Amino acid sequence: MCINHLKFLLFLFVNILFWGGAKAQTANNTITLHDEKLNFTPREFYIAGVADERSDKDAVATLVYKEGGIFKTRSADLKSGAVNAIKLFIGHNLDQKTDLRPVIITLHDLKLMETTSGAGAINGRLTIAISFGLQKDYGVLDLVEYKGGVRYTRPYGQAELPETILRHGIEDALKWFNNWIEEYAHKDIRLAKAVKVRFSDYTERPEGDTIYYSVNRPLTWDDFKDRPRAGVFDAEIFAGLGYGEHINVVKGVIDVEVVTKVYMPKSGSWVKSGALDDYSLNHEQRHFDIAKIVGEHFRKKIEAMTLLPDNYEGLINMEYLETLRELTRMQNQYDHDTHHGNDRQAQADWNARIDKELKELGVK
Repeated sequence: MCINHLKFLLFLFVNILFWGGAKAQTANNTITLHDEKLNFTPREFYIAGVADERSDKDAVATLVYKEGGIFKTRSADLKSGAVNAIKLFIGHNLDQKTDLRPVIITLHDLKLMETTSGAGAINGRLTIAISFGLQKDYGVLDLVEYKGGVRYTRPYGQAELPETILRHGIEDALKWFNNWIEEYAHKDIRLAKAVKVRFSDYTERPEGDTIYYSVNRPLTWDDFKDRPRAGVFDAEIFAGLGYGEHINVVKGVIDVEVVTKVYMPKSGSWVKSGALDDYSLNHEQRHFDIAKIVGEHFRKKIEAMTLLPDNYEGLINMEYLETLRELTRMQNQYDHDTHHGNDRQAQADWNARIDKELKELGVK
């Protein structure tokens, strides 16, 4: 599983050794990107949009030209602006399937600067920074950032080279992202397409202060370690419910193991010396059983849900909070109906009800 934002940095040096005239692609202070089919077809994504977050949204290029025998510079922008030009170039030259992951390209830097050097040569440098993110209902989920650059030297007559450098810079960023997503599509949690949930019960060996529910481990009075409290009650158990998660990404699916913890801390439960009988112990055991029943309700509700990668954690947590409320209601109802165990008929009814549900849930 990979959740780190990645950055890629590439700088190239190109030295144009040939001289000669060629048709310039920078007319009227605009640069038109040539159509050139990319040599790959994305299998994991398509470009759903292009955003511009450049701090400098002026023309992308400063080009050297000659006028009256004197070298001068002028600004040149991509035709229709950087965003529209890149959208058009991608639309014409990258085969895309819109049933794949929608990706947003965000421009952070795109600048080509030329200066003059000796012997009539022109030095140039392209810097490019593009981030890639998944389009979501709530916005864009950042994935990776590409930073690249090219340094070149060209003769004055090679006026079409800036367009080539810009076009190849954009192509290289797209190729790099395609390679990245091919590698991480099945192991980066941000790229997962589905969620699978499974449940297990937490166990601890050797047993410490906390008892975790098991049908093979009934409570005994020795488990009630806390100091007895003054008042009308003879015993009190603290029966709690929690959960943990183990998360892995397997072949593009988020595998969530929910580990339920139905527990009783010995140091949080107590009994008075005059109440150490089997009937009273059964009443306290049933409080523990109720916690297990509610924990199984939690499991069944989660298993019945259709969980998506974007919201599975929130839905599980919301259901857990509702489960805690259910646990409080059921424990209170149990004590109310049985008068804290003093109504023996009501206690017998609850014993039967609890045993029946434990059996139906597959616990017993």
